Amino acid sequence: MDMSDSPAIRSFREQVRDFLATNRSKAPSGMSGSNHGQAMDWQRLLIENGYAARTIPEEYGGFGAEPDPLASLVIAEEFTAAGVPMGFSNQGISMLVPTLLEMGTEEQKKKYIPPTLRGEMVWCQGYSEPGAGSDLASLRTRATDDGDDFLVNGQKIWTSTAHAAHMMFCLVRSEPDAPKHEGISYVLIPMDTPGLEVRPLKTMTGHAEFNEVFFTDVRVPKTQTVGKRGEGWRVANATLKHERGMLGDPDATGARFRALVDLMNNEQVNGVRLMDSPVLRDRLLALQGRVMAMRYNGLRLLSARTKGGGGQGGAGARMAGLIVKLQGCELNHQISALALDALGEFGLLYGAPDERMRNKGQWQWAYMFQLGLIIGGGTAQIQKNIIAERGLGMPREPKVRKPDQK
Repeated sequence: MDMSDSPAIRSFREQVRDFLATNRSKAPSGMSGSNHGQAMDWQRLLIENGYAARTIPEEYGGFGAEPDPLASLVIAEEFTAAGVPMGFSNQGISMLVPTLLEMGTEEQKKKYIPPTLRGEMVWCQGYSEPGAGSDLASLRTRATDDGDDFLVNGQKIWTSTAHAAHMMFCLVRSEPDAPKHEGISYVLIPMDTPGLEVRPLKTMTGHAEFNEVFFTDVRVPKTQTVGKRGEGWRVANATLKHERGMLGDPDATGARFRALVDLMNNEQVNGVRLMDSPVLRDRLLALQGRVMAMRYNGLRLLSARTKGGGGQGGAGARMAGLIVKLQGCELNHQISALALDALGEFGLLYGAPDERMRNKGQWQWAYMFQLGLIIGGGTAQIQKNIIAERGLGMPREPKVRKPDQK
């Protein structure tokens, strides 16, 4: 695939640069936290100009452009180079919206996609349970028939943003007598439904990014089911595909790497720039090679999509897609690890405000949080199994027979 700009792409790139030069003062420093109102205004401006929700149809609140992977690449490159946030990337926009576009009803699309894109509706993911994490199909949260509704009882755990979410997309066991992969339904649940309780879980970051959620006779209309009843496993895997792409975004990793380069160029130890340390610089170069490899792997997937393969253009493209989550999460954590090592004793500062703390402790927080993402969304070990079995065609690991089995 020729990645040089055609005249049309060159013109589009100039258009993006002009937009950034004119509007970058309106961009928030980040897309969450205390500047959420400014972030929502920025999101609306991006949608209006086709730099967010670009290919989402207008009737669902998007810009309505035809899919063009090269245009999307240009947008990502120019926003990243300018250090300007590209808009919201979260469980609702990056995971649920594409799932609804593929499998949702027309009513579900019109009701949920527009406010989700604008940042007005926040979602959480009700997948993992105690005893059903890596083996997600073993989930036990049950949905029993009650006329036009389900009554949901059970528990979810490690539910990111549940404490702040308006809605949850949730897996429940609606067919208790069916095989475990065939008895699951995918339902949408308002977080203010009676009987639903959220309890924050504080992690080693000192914050409660995750939660456990309890369901006691939570009434959910059956019309809130995405896809067919009992076929939620297929819907769930569509969502997981988009989750892996979100967690392994090469543009986000590239931005983290550039922040690390800035840190090493600007910080000193004993009057010597961190970048002038041969040991630290060698580690940085090794990471840079992997960041470049991650980007080119993303271009490989882009090339497959431009050829009409939807990212499935042959065995090579399938393998390129399978490694994204594993590659991205491990690399992000190692970038943060180098930042902490480079900061020396300042890298140990965390928690209480301290004038010597760099970037308000964001490197320390990222190091701990990103370690969790190596586990979340499918552990590194599970990802390696997927790569081996689905990508390389290797035999599945034999199951150990339980003592009570003949």
